[in-house]
Amino acid sequence: MFVTAYLAFIVLTGLCVTLEITARRLTSSQAIQTAVANPAFRRFQKLFLKAYLLALWADWLQGPYLYKLYRHYNFLESQIAILYVCGLASCVLFAPVAGWLPQFLGRRQTCLLFCLAYSVCCITKLSQDYFMLILGRVLGGLSTSLLTTVFEAWYVHGHVDVHDFPKEWIPVTFGKVANWNHGLAVGAGLVANLFAEWLGLGPVAPFLLAIPSLAVCAWFVLSEWGQEDRQEGASGDKNGPLLNPLNAPKLQMSTWVRVWRSCLDGLRCLLSDRRVMLLGGVQALFESVLYIFVFLWTPVLDPHGPPLGIVFSCLMAASMAGSTLFRLATSAPYRLQPGHLLCLAVLLAFFSFFMLTFSTMPDQPRPRESLLAFLLLELACGLYFPAVSFLQGRVVPMERRAAVLAWFRLPLHLLACLGLLALHGEVSGSGAGEAGSGTRHMFAGCAGTMLAALLAIVSLFTLGRNDADLRLEGTKLEGEI
Repeated sequence: MFVTAYLAFIVLTGLCVTLEITARRLTSSQAIQTAVANPAFRRFQKLFLKAYLLALWADWLQGPYLYKLYRHYNFLESQIAILYVCGLASCVLFAPVAGWLPQFLGRRQTCLLFCLAYSVCCITKLSQDYFMLILGRVLGGLSTSLLTTVFEAWYVHGHVDVHDFPKEWIPVTFGKVANWNHGLAVGAGLVANLFAEWLGLGPVAPFLLAIPSLAVCAWFVLSEWGQEDRQEGASGDKNGPLLNPLNAPKLQMSTWVRVWRSCLDGLRCLLSDRRVMLLGGVQALFESVLYIFVFLWTPVLDPHGPPLGIVFSCLMAASMAGSTLFRLATSAPYRLQPGHLLCLAVLLAFFSFFMLTFSTMPDQPRPRESLLAFLLLELACGLYFPAVSFLQGRVVPMERRAAVLAWFRLPLHLLACLGLLALHGEVSGSGAGEAGSGTRHMFAGCAGTMLAALLAIVSLFTLGRNDADLRLEGTKLEGEI
């Protein structure tokens, strides 16, 4: 497995480089060229990317060795499952808070809160006390919720309201973030493996390594983003009532009313449009099993001795290959529909979990087949996320998107928590020789969940067979000549 992991990394790296070169040759647009030529936009984009990419880097560093760290502290698999459940539950609880805090504290201050909370989360990994580790998972849930909301909110506000750049340029920046994000994930696996295994510092090393990145991110936010806030203040948008203590209670009440109304509007949109309901069902089913995969990939492969950081880099490279394949498939020469690619992604995920039900048999484990299945699953994820993002942009109104996506995440995290709790119950109630069967049963359940997601996709595109919103612009509908 040691040699297999390194060979897989070399092959996947070559594949990603080849696909990326081909994709860049085929996917250039006038909007990208205009944005790149604007020096003010490039300065603002660089200001954002320096801080945000450091935050993403710190987040990815904690991925490869989380489960390994808990096992290093001699916790049982059932206890580790509860730790993961605490992280997921805190994501659910803090999701509305993450949307409210920027309005109360300000966007820049909330970014600083993220850096502080995530740093404390990393420090708790030094403790072997179970309740301290639970606190770390709760802080990790808060930090994850802030990472996925407040940085982007700061950028969009500065892009539109402060600098008055065209809205068409926003995807240019987030497209660059997506490209860098995959590269950061691959690099994080290599660096984590270097410190944890090659230098022999143990599985806690990557978590401590994330703290300096968070500190530098906080410095950029505090020093350079402060200049943007002063420019924002000059333009008249200071969140002024926050500066007056007498207005604070009234502001808090009006903020809660806006949040509550936004949630209700999102729920009405979800229930009134069947396309939105089906798309939310696909997202909840697909992404919930990904959390179970994140929990299970380490105990499946680690007993066979692969370098976990290299395996993590392989998984991220496979996801990067899938994302690049999506860009190629939807480019002008091919024009494949995102809905078809979404269907392909779910089929690939089903096949991966089906493989895992056989490769994780307790008496005859086949780690190489399991690694291949995990790589196919990550390839499916690379296809899935841009496809579902395209469809969400078409069927969910922009002004209600944040609230609707919050409702999407509620069943998503609930299903993931139920799956991990079911695994915890099965493992804790079985003997050591039967623990592996719980993993196999969980993979079989994930395969069934993918079948349900496939049925939801079929229903969605049966309903919108001639719906132009679900197709790329410039492609023909059924019956057109």
